[in-house]
Amino acid sequence: MAILRGKTFEVYYAPFDVRLNAYSFDDIVIQPDILVVCDKSKLDGKSVKGAPDLIIEILSPRNTRHDTVTKARLYRKAGVREYWIVDPNAKTVQICILENGKYVIHDYNDDDIIPVYTLKGCEINLSEVFYDTVEIDDDGESEIRG
Repeated sequence: MAILRGKTFEVYYAPFDVRLNAYSFDDIVIQPDILVVCDKSKLDGKSVKGAPDLIIEILSPRNTRHDTVTKARLYRKAGVREYWIVDPNAKTVQICILENGKYVIHDYNDDDIIPVYTLKGCEINLSEVFYDTVEIDDDGESEIRG
């Protein structure tokens, strides 16, 4: 993706440890579904020490409260700048942007093109993320149908 050229970041997915308070007596280890780290000095090869720049949690019926309440508090306190809550059943994304120690929430649905605040200029078309079927025609071209 040309928009990301020249930007330094690493993307990881679970299971990958995030040590939110790595330099504190109350070190908390979590494993977000997806995370983006722009400051490579936070990486030690097996975990992230400190707050990632972006965390994405994908909801399932058994983890909704944990991902939307418990982890949100931990992420805010640790200084995670951008936190997404993706609900694949409802086809929605809630983006929480840290401003002055509090999350400002932006809600999006499957018709929206959403900005990735951490990676300026990067956008994601949710209709390409949330789809019901992919049909492949005789020429091998695919078409997403919602």
